[in-house]
Amino acid sequence: MKVIIIGGVAAGMSAASKIARMDHTAEIVVYEKGGFLSYGACGLPYYVGDFNDDYRRMIARTKEQFEKAGIKTNLHHEVIKVDTDKKQVFVKDLKSGNMFIDGYDKLMVATGAASIVPPFAGVEKMGVHVLKSLEDGIFLKEYAKDPQIKHVTIVGGGYIGIECAEAFLNLGKQVRIIEAANRILMPFDEEIASMAMEELTKHGVKLYLNEKVKGFIGGEKVTHVETDKGTYDTDLVIVSVGVRPSTGFLKDTGIRMAKNGAILVDREFRTSVDDIYAAGDCALVYNRIMEEDSFIALGTIANKGGRIAGANIAGEHQKFIGALGSAAIKVCDIELGRTGLGEADAKRLKKKYKTILVQANDHPAYYPNPTPITIKLIYEEGTKKLLGAQACGQKGAVMRVDIFAVAIHSGMTTEELGMTDLIYAPPFAGVWDAVQIACNAAK
Repeated sequence: MKVIIIGGVAAGMSAASKIARMDHTAEIVVYEKGGFLSYGACGLPYYVGDFNDDYRRMIARTKEQFEKAGIKTNLHHEVIKVDTDKKQVFVKDLKSGNMFIDGYDKLMVATGAASIVPPFAGVEKMGVHVLKSLEDGIFLKEYAKDPQIKHVTIVGGGYIGIECAEAFLNLGKQVRIIEAANRILMPFDEEIASMAMEELTKHGVKLYLNEKVKGFIGGEKVTHVETDKGTYDTDLVIVSVGVRPSTGFLKDTGIRMAKNGAILVDREFRTSVDDIYAAGDCALVYNRIMEEDSFIALGTIANKGGRIAGANIAGEHQKFIGALGSAAIKVCDIELGRTGLGEADAKRLKKKYKTILVQANDHPAYYPNPTPITIKLIYEEGTKKLLGAQACGQKGAVMRVDIFAVAIHSGMTTEELGMTDLIYAPPFAGVWDAVQIACNAAK
């Protein structure tokens, strides 16, 4: 069996590794457009911001390690077309420009997603960039060292935008965030996102909400950003307005896709075309609490999906148990976590729900330095079944959201979790943990 894997970062290399472990006779060939394999892209803002001084720490396994495991990897090779009838891929060697055709028995699509770059005027100017690949990170880390770069503008207030803001704060830059919506971090509910906005403002970040970027001004280099409300000095722009699945090369293959270009897969990560699988940010994934497919571009889900797809390519029939959209972010001196439904999700799905917002300390006052954690719960009216949870605090908030994720995954109610036997010791938690205090407040 010959397996071709398109994309060599999270889902792709997870699949390749699983196939190699299960079927020692399989020929596994990976085509990766970029110059690196199997790296943690979520670490890029922290690398740029000098929290990490060596990009190699983000690489889980090297090309040499994969080759030793029997996986043939081809960097700087882009698959530009797939012929599903002939089971062939058309590959371009990006260094030489040469084109060639390769055949497969089974195909895995793990091309991820690309940064959305709207057609802003002046977007081609030096100093206007995205942060998506390891190459982007390596470039921006060096570029930002220029002492003339003092003002950094972040376009978009999502996860990457906020992480980039902290990165450039750490480099001593003046940071501005321009967001078209009325708040940042839209996956979080307003009560939790507002705490992040307060924290950013406290650390000197200028927030411009309900403001749309029109373009960038300057000669070869960007010097100003123009919006529908004003013009501002800037020396560097990071565009982070979202991502789009990298699936354009699959046009006319018959592979079913969602409106945003994400590949539709079943619970075994099979596409609508025989012998073709897909996982990662290029595909939809089953959302356990919503009971529908969702586009959730997270490394956790990409790695799980790749592992399951690889096992199934090798002959098994493993099924994905479902995602909850669990995610977290550090915002200067606080942390935010969320899982399950947000309130907007509950409204869209026409759930009969209630919410509760509770503040409790991470540990008792009779041990030094207790800090508050704010928890918001969304739960089903009547049954009190947990549907979603979000938390914010200086410490201990994010890992408590993991408790809520397990509870939601298992279909627990607030009453059940409120009485679950959690750890108590003064350095870590009270006799009633913050999780339980929130659950027991749900009426």
